[in-house]
Amino acid sequence: MNPIPDEAALSAALAARCPKHLQEKFHNSTIAVCGLGGLGSNIAVSLARAGIGTLILIDFDRVDISNLHRQQYKASQIGMYKTEALTANLKEISPYLNIIPHTVKIREANLSMLLSDADIICEAFDQAEMKAMLVNGVLEELPDAYLIAASGMAGFGSANEIKTRKISNHFYLCGDEKSDIADTPGLVSSRVMVCAAHQAHMALRILAEKFDC
Repeated sequence: MNPIPDEAALSAALAARCPKHLQEKFHNSTIAVCGLGGLGSNIAVSLARAGIGTLILIDFDRVDISNLHRQQYKASQIGMYKTEALTANLKEISPYLNIIPHTVKIREANLSMLLSDADIICEAFDQAEMKAMLVNGVLEELPDAYLIAASGMAGFGSANEIKTRKISNHFYLCGDEKSDIADTPGLVSSRVMVCAAHQAHMALRILAEKFDC
């Protein structure tokens, strides 16, 4: 078996593809991913590969066989809590990543406690009411945090329809803003991953102080 590279070697490999000052900023940043399904698991993988230092992972659900076609889990992980399964997978990618898992459901009562240490918060829920609760709660209780939410990535429409839009100084929205699995046939990994990539990339742009879309 190949030995795992030490932290210095991995940092040097990252620095070869990213300016040192940005890599240091990524390493010192904390990003929360709320919901670890098709969006959240892919967001987390992208951020881990980019060298983010700390990820807060929040989800109460377990891996199901129906998740495997678009989420970053393995068949052998069916039945595991998503927080535990994704932590294991991320550690294979980035062994020195600091992961703070919370196997709980986010509610208005615990939102601030779970997310107060995050510089950037990525909303990755399936249900509209959960999305609205998180967005409203973050904007009201954590106004200094950056929030990146998602709306619309279902179906077989063009991937080019998925965009990032700046709503306010600290709030961004990614997606096509119209498609919904309830009335749009199909939910495929390729289109979901495009939206997740928009969210992860906007997080990196914010850390790079590039606040436009």
